Amino acid sequence: MSKGFFQISRGLRQGDPFSPYLFVIAMKVFSTFLKRVVDEGFMSGCKVKGRNEEGVQISHLLFADDTLVFFQASQDQLIYLSWLLMWFEAVSGLRINLEKSELIPVGRVENINDLALKFGCRVGSLPSTYLGLPLGAPFKSISVWDGVEERFRKRLAMWKRQYLSKGGRAILIRSTLPNLPIYFMSLLRLPSSVRWRLEQIQRDLIWDGGNLERKPHLVR
Repeated sequence: MSKGFFQISRGLRQGDPFSPYLFVIAMKVFSTFLKRVVDEGFMSGCKVKGRNEEGVQISHLLFADDTLVFFQASQDQLIYLSWLLMWFEAVSGLRINLEKSELIPVGRVENINDLALKFGCRVGSLPSTYLGLPLGAPFKSISVWDGVEERFRKRLAMWKRQYLSKGGRAILIRSTLPNLPIYFMSLLRLPSSVRWRLEQIQRDLIWDGGNLERKPHLVR
C-alpha cells in the first residue's frame, strides 16, 4: 500500500540490480514531458515516411542511457528543450551533463555554432556513432567497416592464434568470427570487397596459423 514519500539515506551503487528499474521509471517521465511538448506544437520532431503516405512522427529515441532528441534547428525549439531538461532535473533529481552531449545538424544549418553555444554542448557531425552503429553513413561506404576488420584482427592476434591447433582455429572461425559483422549487417549492406577481406583473414588463420611466413591455401 502506498505510504507517500520516503527519505533516501544512501544512493545505489553501480551494478545494483534495482538501478535499471529506477532509470526506466525516470526516463518514462522524460518521455512523457517530451511527448506533451510535441503534442502542443512547441517542438516538431521529425517525420519518417514509410510505405504509407502519412509516415511516423518521431520526437526521441531512448536506449539505456543514450537519448536522441529530434527538433528543428531554431532557437525557440532549443529554448523549449532547455526548459524541459530543467524541469526533468527538478523532478527526477538527475543531473544532465551537456558537456557530453552533441548538437548534430542534418543538412545545412548556418547558425549551428550559436545554437550549440547557447545550449551548452558541442557540435557534432554525421556520420555519428549511436549504439555502436554509424548513423548517417553512406549505404555503400566501405570505410565504416574498418572497425569490424580491426576486431577481426584483434581476435586473431599473433600471441593468441599461435597456440591453437588447426581444429581450434576451425572452431574459432565457425563459432566466433562470422558473428562479428552481423550487428553491422542489421543496418548496412556488406560490400563485396569487405567480405573478401574478412574471408581472407579467416583463410590465413586456418592455413598459416601462428607462423609469419606465407603458406599456400590448399582449399578456398
